[in-house]
Amino acid sequence: MTMLDQESTKGNDPERVVISAALTGALTTRDQCEHIPYTPEEIAEDAAAAREAGASVAHIHARTDDGAPTFDTGTYREIHEAVRERTDIVINFSTGAVGEPVESRLEYLRAVEPEMAALNMGSMNYAKYSESRDEFVFDTVFENPFSEIRRFLETMNEHGIEPELECFDTGHVGNIRPFLESGELAHPIHFSLIMGVLGGIPASVENLAHQVRGLPDDATWQVIGISRDQWQLVAAALAMGGNVRVGLEDNFYLPAGEMATNAELVSKVADLARDVGREPATPDEAREILDIE
Repeated sequence: MTMLDQESTKGNDPERVVISAALTGALTTRDQCEHIPYTPEEIAEDAAAAREAGASVAHIHARTDDGAPTFDTGTYREIHEAVRERTDIVINFSTGAVGEPVESRLEYLRAVEPEMAALNMGSMNYAKYSESRDEFVFDTVFENPFSEIRRFLETMNEHGIEPELECFDTGHVGNIRPFLESGELAHPIHFSLIMGVLGGIPASVENLAHQVRGLPDDATWQVIGISRDQWQLVAAALAMGGNVRVGLEDNFYLPAGEMATNAELVSKVADLARDVGREPATPDEAREILDIE
């Protein structure tokens, strides 16, 4: 079977892979990894370096200068301007949060109008457990009810923002149905299949194949593996014709265990993609693949 015959490719380009770089995250800190960017200028420099390494999309959470998560519209505007001054990479803003009002997250989407924005497609337990300490590092409920999903979709549609549907479990994929019927979602749909979060679907190649089988035939999809499980999932997704996301939001380490920068993580994925006969998409090629106007 050739790559062109891969059933799992769906709406992706079998010859080009869209590599996303999740630069910051909301919970990671420099105490954990010194390379995490905080300021708009640092985020923009990392976005440009990731673009040069092979990324075509930058997924961004805003931070204060001391690293705390922020949903300030002015900060998101500064980030957008700083990134756009340096690179043509597709800008994708996060909208996920625990305990942050929906309106504050909608405000920066309306004001800045990034090309893409992430949209979490369901509620879940969200935790991290330390086996060595036999305790939860954190333990919360990630609430994303249908009423909030609808508000995000309405705003994204109104402002020409392409939604990237973040699905942490099988049921989250199925949650597209009412929005397809209402016309608030339209094909082709862009899925992020997030695997390895405690409370969501476990990270395994078998589970990845199961998730992809449940997607619409014309859907584009990327895998997001959390922690060191990321690399097995990246390899599987590349062979399946999928897109991939790496970056310090999800994982700090290269396959051999060395702590990395965002650009180094992207460079490794680009090498792996070429090893299976695929080339990293440029930002303009990513816009075409993802139907971003």
